[in-house]
Amino acid sequence: MRVNGNPELRFAKRSARSIGRLCLAAILVFGLVFGIVMPSHAEVRLDITKGNVEPLPIAINDFAGEKVARDIAAVVEADLRNSGLFRPIEKAAFIEKISDPNALPRFEDWRVINAQALVNGRVSRTSDGRLKAEFRLWDVFGAEQIIGQQFSTDPKHWRRVAHIIADLIYEKLTGEKGYFDSRVVFVDETGPKDKRVKRLAIMDQDGANIRTLTRGSDLVLTPRFSPTRQEITYMSYDGGQPRVYLLQIETGKRETVGNFPGMTFAPRFSPDGQKIVLSLQQGGDANIYLMDLRSRNTTRLTNSASIDTAPSFSPDGRQIVFESDRGGRQQLYVMNSDGSNPQRISFGTGSYSTPVWSPRGDVIAFTKQTGGKFLIGVMKADGSGERILTEGYHNEGPTWSPNGRVMMFFRDSPGATGGPKLYSIDLTGYHERQIATPSFASDPAWSPLLD
Repeated sequence: MRVNGNPELRFAKRSARSIGRLCLAAILVFGLVFGIVMPSHAEVRLDITKGNVEPLPIAINDFAGEKVARDIAAVVEADLRNSGLFRPIEKAAFIEKISDPNALPRFEDWRVINAQALVNGRVSRTSDGRLKAEFRLWDVFGAEQIIGQQFSTDPKHWRRVAHIIADLIYEKLTGEKGYFDSRVVFVDETGPKDKRVKRLAIMDQDGANIRTLTRGSDLVLTPRFSPTRQEITYMSYDGGQPRVYLLQIETGKRETVGNFPGMTFAPRFSPDGQKIVLSLQQGGDANIYLMDLRSRNTTRLTNSASIDTAPSFSPDGRQIVFESDRGGRQQLYVMNSDGSNPQRISFGTGSYSTPVWSPRGDVIAFTKQTGGKFLIGVMKADGSGERILTEGYHNEGPTWSPNGRVMMFFRDSPGATGGPKLYSIDLTGYHERQIATPSFASDPAWSPLLD
């Protein structure tokens, strides 16, 4: 499988998995990139298990070398800042001016401005025209190098290199995988509110490199990423009939999952990517079905005189959370993956919808409507620990980052000229920001980390 048309990056990432996905490059060097032995342990570490984490001060120098070097450093800085876990220090405060990224820093100069971590780097060209990027991450107070890496790739993939560097820094300083080298598929909306043209579109997680995937001739809904490959499932009213499709992101190849009688809603992949779970409406009822993508065999999981919809698997594949009005109002339920033992888990005021299990398995995200507001929150799988992260006029459709630390959702605005826009927020609820898109955007779905 090619990722962004770049087999070099793919190959290096596969090689790196054996040492914990520590780099992505045609040239893979661990620890001795700059001829300095890495310490086995760094003193600086950000504890992200707290409810509200104080951002870690970090100094990120402009990378030396090629013109694109400064752009790479800027993307690294933006990624870390947008996570809410890091506070990049203004460059005007820097005392030492780094001219040689290979030289040992004057740590006392960085301690004065309270930088706890320091990033230096260089970008150059290889003899065959490829881009070579190298960086070092330093523990300022420990006066130690934490990691050093170098990468070689096609120049057009410079943004991916920046995201991968940011992921490595995030992982080394928090102890958890990053999420920056990932993408988001969403519904791009243009035109008047009563005649919206809706296309599938995809972008980097930071809003860059947007491109459309469908023409807009047919209504598209609920795109969802496979957890194992760069493939999505979505609904489309092709020719006025609701159909569920699979779309290969890189090749554009599309195939029909099935033509179901009645209305079909909210298809979503199983954790192994081999099945999809969806809701099928027949008459006034809607029930949840499981389809094996290899055999195309379908199994009915719920059988109630109600509307059961929006199913989402737990990361281990053993359970499914879904919404149902079987109790008179939309609430959240958890059942075994074979449909047995359904249990209601939401008991707060208002109605609950669009549940999505975190890839970490610890909590379930949801939309809650109460008091004329739409809230985005999380709760544990048994319904305990409900916590609201954000509220607004019309918030909906949470989707998780690959590491389960950040969510993206869309917020609609009222009026004839209003429309939906994408936002992200972290699990603390303190770091909310809008993701800029050229037009209105809704129903985001986050990809796994790229290969």
